[in-house]
Amino acid sequence: MSLKYRVIPVTPFEQNCTLLWCTETNKAAVVDPGGDLDRIRAAIQAEGVVLEKILLTHAHIDHAGGTAALANSEGVAIEGPHKEDDFWIQGLPMQSQMFGFPAPEVFTPDRWLEDNDRVTVGQETLEVIHCPGHTPGHVVFFHRASKLAQVGDVLFNGSIGRTDFPKGDHATLIHSIREKLFPLGDDVRFICGHGPMSTFGQERATNPFVSDHRG
Repeated sequence: MSLKYRVIPVTPFEQNCTLLWCTETNKAAVVDPGGDLDRIRAAIQAEGVVLEKILLTHAHIDHAGGTAALANSEGVAIEGPHKEDDFWIQGLPMQSQMFGFPAPEVFTPDRWLEDNDRVTVGQETLEVIHCPGHTPGHVVFFHRASKLAQVGDVLFNGSIGRTDFPKGDHATLIHSIREKLFPLGDDVRFICGHGPMSTFGQERATNPFVSDHRG
């Protein structure tokens, strides 16, 4: 398979930062560098890949707190999330105070992402799916060739994202999962923002919040 990944838990929230890379080119992207940049850099070095960009699913601090520092130190671009999450980026310093994180830099992504956009990692292409609900600008990255999705905090193994933050909305989140993610296929594996991986089929069958057995 020409796209490989390594999950790197970071921050006290054990957020699943992910290193994705194209085996043909050895070019890599870091998805959601929330913090612990030494740990992320060690993984990049261990895999022998070259970082070319940062991808963001959304702008909560455990996902985006290390973004500016990593982009500046490595000289790479930031792609994502959707512009509806700009208020979360602007609020990163306040988030850091609320949750006891190191003070982060505010940044502007080099590219805001929209539904149906494409992003590349080396020669590999990921589809961008706008999935609001947890945050209004949350996006999911889907690699169709390997049936792998990076879903951030939209969906978890056995649970769903919180919707009690500003501009979160439960009904919108359920719609995003059922109408945008589940149709991608039961056999799609996903890396979520926290906890173990799962498949859309498993969640359709067993997830108490969004399974087919609910109304």
